[in-house]
Amino acid sequence: MMRAVVQRLEAGLVRLVLAGLRALGPVAASDAAAAVARGIGPLLPVSRVADANLRLALPELDAPARARVVRGVWDNLGRTIGELANLDRLRRSAEGPGWEIAGEAPVQAIVAAGGPAVIVSGHLANWELLTPVGAQCGLRVGGFYRAAGNPYVDRIIGAYRSRAMPGVPLFAKGAAGGRAAFAHLKSGGVLGILADQKLNDGIAATLFGHRAMTAQAAATFALRFRCPLLPAYVVRLGPARLRIVVEPPLTLPDSGDRDADILALTEAINRRLESWVRERPESWLWLHRRWPKEMYE
Repeated sequence: MMRAVVQRLEAGLVRLVLAGLRALGPVAASDAAAAVARGIGPLLPVSRVADANLRLALPELDAPARARVVRGVWDNLGRTIGELANLDRLRRSAEGPGWEIAGEAPVQAIVAAGGPAVIVSGHLANWELLTPVGAQCGLRVGGFYRAAGNPYVDRIIGAYRSRAMPGVPLFAKGAAGGRAAFAHLKSGGVLGILADQKLNDGIAATLFGHRAMTAQAAATFALRFRCPLLPAYVVRLGPARLRIVVEPPLTLPDSGDRDADILALTEAINRRLESWVRERPESWLWLHRRWPKEMYE
């Protein structure tokens, strides 16, 4: 009973904050949330996890450089929250709040062909924008999501997402969500997957020179349907101003060994992620323990 009360209080606070950010509009909300996150985030214990991750992945960075990246991570996370409250207001535009796209040709090829296809990305810049952009470009897109621990908060966040992409199916991570995503692809849909989170029951693939348990869904689905696998990521150009970069489809291995092909394709996805992160390390969400526990001791 006490847990339910606390969860409802948390949800009330989240609702109030998001409503306030929405009232500010996209740019002011992005700036305001970034200022708060930038001021508080680096002081939180979780920032030590980010620093440890940076030491593992980018050992060439010294302590001041790592501190600047961590501060940038919090800045970007704050902006992403501020922009979530205004996600439906971010439309394609040449300037001002909104988004532009680079490398759109493979997307339009999928629109013309009718799918299926897999788009793989990571938690860079405002990753929440990827699925709405896919829908606005004409894709019959769906995506995975990780439910918030507080079910009341999860419903609030879901409502903001739904406002930005009405009718777009979202599949909860897990067996049931996996079956629904499979059916979506089988019917000619496009599936967006953020493939950079640790998954304990995934496969050990190399990331920044270290083995990391990695979700294999993107590779598994692409190989099962022999469909295009497009890497795409978001670049932050300013407050509520973003660019989606779509890269050419990855080559699908076909060795006859299913497990080897899944690993090879997952490794290829990780290499793309590495290149994006190295280019703009402050745009990636470094706040989770991405590598085995013993590497942090």
